[in-house]
Amino acid sequence: MLVDKAVYLGTSSRPEYLPLEFANRHGLVTGATGTGKTVTLQILAEGFSRAGVPVFCADIKGDVAGLSHAGEPKDFLAERARTIGFSDYDFEGFPTIFWDLFGRQGHPIRTTVSEMGPLLLSRMLQLNATQEGVLNATFKLADDEGLLLLDFKDLRALLTHVSDRRAELSARYGNIAPASVGAIQRALLVLEQQGGEGFFGEPALDISDLMRVDAAGMGYISVLAADELMRSPRLYAIFLLWLLSELFEQLPEVGNPDKPKLVFFFDEAHLLFDEAPSALLDKIEQVVKLVRSKGVGVYFVTQNPADVPEAVLAQLGNRIQHALRAYTPSEQKAVRVAAQSFRPNPEFDTAEVITQLGTGEALVSVLEDKGIPSIVGRTLVRPPSSRMGPITPLEREVVLKASPVAGTYDTTLDRESAYELLDVRAKQALKDAELAERDAEIAKLEAEYAKRREKEATRRSSRQTPMEAALTTFARSVARQAGSSFVRGVLGSLTRKR
Repeated sequence: MLVDKAVYLGTSSRPEYLPLEFANRHGLVTGATGTGKTVTLQILAEGFSRAGVPVFCADIKGDVAGLSHAGEPKDFLAERARTIGFSDYDFEGFPTIFWDLFGRQGHPIRTTVSEMGPLLLSRMLQLNATQEGVLNATFKLADDEGLLLLDFKDLRALLTHVSDRRAELSARYGNIAPASVGAIQRALLVLEQQGGEGFFGEPALDISDLMRVDAAGMGYISVLAADELMRSPRLYAIFLLWLLSELFEQLPEVGNPDKPKLVFFFDEAHLLFDEAPSALLDKIEQVVKLVRSKGVGVYFVTQNPADVPEAVLAQLGNRIQHALRAYTPSEQKAVRVAAQSFRPNPEFDTAEVITQLGTGEALVSVLEDKGIPSIVGRTLVRPPSSRMGPITPLEREVVLKASPVAGTYDTTLDRESAYELLDVRAKQALKDAELAERDAEIAKLEAEYAKRREKEATRRSSRQTPMEAALTTFARSVARQAGSSFVRGVLGSLTRKR
């Protein structure tokens, strides 16, 4: 059943395969909770890895980590394999790299504030249009003045600097209100309390580390620990979108490769689109549409096709639909919409079957010859070869120690950036202010001294009476004697006598 150049998905009235040459045309895995989406993601990841295609996926419930270890024989797995005619079914683990934004269950993933950019950061901080404008001005100032924004302390320092110079910068970049700067600072504090601060810094992730192949030619499966991350769903969604945009920006054009360079699973995809502004949706649509030519296949995993905007949905050629429930009118409408997205099968009513599918069953339609969608098939999904379920902390530790990126990202770097440069500027400005104040005081004293001298000179130039001349002569004599005594007293007894 396992063949070259295709991923075996299961069996309907025929074996269902996803051809690798069309795997970068993106895909959609949908279905209600408990219908088998996670296992489908697991077998897709296995198939791609076996074909030498690296995979990136999130582990939201902790059970995707089982990809790293071989599965164990179970009666229901053996029964499923017999039912679908999967004669070469066996158990094996797959090369895996564990990642974690918080650095607890995997290697830390970081990026810099500059690389994230103002658009995604504004979305992450939930800024309004005015606050986003101020953040854009802050980034523009950083670019204009060569200030690196690596982590939160760099951004905080620059925001304070922008507030101090707001009169000058408002004329250059538009109005910068102190209230907007304060709102951004508070949003940064909230994100920091959610653990988001650790995501920003260095060493930043090298995208090539997500595209590794092991010595046997199997693609590494990068598993992001997301159970804790899902407590901050906006951070999760924006992080994955940033990662996707980095792949788009950094990878070269490859056209239509024989197989993808990377397959990217976006689980809980509805979090990306919920309340997203139109500008961001336009960017997402653009990235999804164009990243295909970079050899990247994007597979959205969510409960309902309606969770994904029409413009993005139209880009998803490979579809696996698990059961949907239809108790309310809106749910019934969603079922009809989902059914209409498939090429009809004359043997059954697609809309009716969607509500009747059991766990581990799915409607499957993939792109075939010339990129034409296949007729939808009611498919029993193949059993996974890797473990179904979580791994132990000790097993995770063993995988981490053997990781090809072990030690690369584990120690944080803190090179000179905006915080340090602005601190030097502030100290120099304080020193300059102190020097200017001292110079002003000296100038004032000099002016007063010159004024006194001028008055004394004017007084001396006036004509003296004989009595004044005598008194002046006497005063000068006394002054000379006082000075001589003072000097003699200081110099000691050897010069006391004249």
